[in-house]
Amino acid sequence: MSSPPRTTRTAGTSSTAPLAPHAGDSNSQSLARRVVAQGRYESVTAIRNGEQLLISLILPLLALFGIVWSGLLDTPDVRGVDVAVPGILALAVLSSAFTGQGIATGFDRRYGVLAYLSTTPLGPAGLVLGKACAVLAVLLLQVIVIGGAGLAVGWRPDWAGVLWAVLWFIIGAATFTALGLLIAGTVRPEATLALTNLLWVILGSVGGAVFPLQGSGWSTMVISWLPSAALGDGLRAAFSTGTLDVGALLVLTAWGVLATAGALRWFQWR
Repeated sequence: MSSPPRTTRTAGTSSTAPLAPHAGDSNSQSLARRVVAQGRYESVTAIRNGEQLLISLILPLLALFGIVWSGLLDTPDVRGVDVAVPGILALAVLSSAFTGQGIATGFDRRYGVLAYLSTTPLGPAGLVLGKACAVLAVLLLQVIVIGGAGLAVGWRPDWAGVLWAVLWFIIGAATFTALGLLIAGTVRPEATLALTNLLWVILGSVGGAVFPLQGSGWSTMVISWLPSAALGDGLRAAFSTGTLDVGALLVLTAWGVLATAGALRWFQWR
């Protein structure tokens, strides 16, 4: 229902003007502010979601403590904790960027939230940027909690590789967010839920994210081309030796470019 007209009086005359907002009101906030607001909302929603909290923090922490206390990765030359923590941080990227955003986006798409938000001043680009901000915010929390737990159980990273690690976190988050959006935008929400959780388990356990690749067979070669293996190898190199694994970075970046192109091409808002 439209609003009734408003009467204004000037110099003994009267005229009517509708109670409509000024033309520039819809653009009164910059895109950056809208993106930050959307990112803040999605971050809080993800943190308050019990299932997302389980995948993002509790399961990675349980995996970390289990690997460290069992001595699964201990060798005569390398302490298992120094291998486990970077791998668990790679798993954290998968949980927040891939599984978390994939599931959330899939159900937002189902209930028409995405289609509605894309028509607001936020726009499709602002919506995607807001999701990226949410991923980075949750990832920051994961790094603080998991990294702190790792330090508590004896992890001693090479601090010279911290800047390289930041680069890996950013590219990894972008790549796996694009992969999550690609799945969420092309299949049903129930399939997205099942597929992202299944891939999280597979990529984390045998996809090179948590456990370094062993051997030189064809299966090892195939796994080394997965984005999970590239991210895990890159973080292990950064935190263990303070160096940049250029080959793994190229693999992860290629996956990011392909996933982004696929999401832009096939993503459906409804």
